[in-house]
Amino acid sequence: MSKHRAGLLFGFAAYILWGLFPLYWPLLDPAGAFEIVAHRAVWSLVFCLIALALTKQLSPTFALLKDSRIMRRLFLATVLISINWLVYIWAVNHHHVVDASLGYYMNPLVSIGFGVISLKERMRPLQWFSVGVATIGVIILTIDAGTFPWVAITLALSFGSYGFVKKKLNLGALQGLTMETLLLFIPFTSYILWLAHKGQGSFGVNGKVTFFMILGGAVTAIPLLLFNGSTTRIPLSILGLIQFLTPTIQFLIGVFVRHESMPAARWIGFFVIWIALCALAYDLYKPQEIKQSA
Repeated sequence: MSKHRAGLLFGFAAYILWGLFPLYWPLLDPAGAFEIVAHRAVWSLVFCLIALALTKQLSPTFALLKDSRIMRRLFLATVLISINWLVYIWAVNHHHVVDASLGYYMNPLVSIGFGVISLKERMRPLQWFSVGVATIGVIILTIDAGTFPWVAITLALSFGSYGFVKKKLNLGALQGLTMETLLLFIPFTSYILWLAHKGQGSFGVNGKVTFFMILGGAVTAIPLLLFNGSTTRIPLSILGLIQFLTPTIQFLIGVFVRHESMPAARWIGFFVIWIALCALAYDLYKPQEIKQSA
């Protein structure tokens, strides 16, 4: 399999899995958003360390601690992904799945902006058409919200910036995620222990919640590893375009599973973005284009 095809496969798999997240995090109720984020980081680190041990990559990964340039960028990536996790989980568990989906509709525009402006990546005409149509859809959804969409904007900027930082780092997917969660280990473990001391934590109290918190390490790590793997194989502009899969799945869950409000304007914005997705799918799967990009 070519590098380009592998990148597309990783990207599509990551965004489909992320799209299904609104079905998972409510299973951790009544744990709060910050407690869930703390456990996501801790159990993701456990998952990554096991994977590194099995693949014999522990030593080269920990050697990254000696590179101050890499660690500074990893620290920034860690802050960005922590903000993204916290806002997203809060939104999902407070009946704002549609708002979260709006954020991830905006996010590809942020990624494309970084790719084209900062990394000098080039897009084909049909890809520009997809961006333009998707932008119209996002504008419709934003106007329909009626208030400043802070959830959506925070999610878009935090994750778009995270992808940009990871693209510049160009680390192995497993190594990067391990170092990010390692940087979060002490503060989040301290918070978990503080909650337990106060008798306010959910971990160890409710068997179902405890199980899903532990499983959350793999649930968090697998799509993020797929995403990190895709960032090193395909242009950020292409990655930004296929990100529309995640908010589309989330949007459907918010409307048909969580039964959130769906006025006519939101349907219009939804269908406009689907036009962009169809154009993108056609462009990505034209055999001659894929062959030239491989």
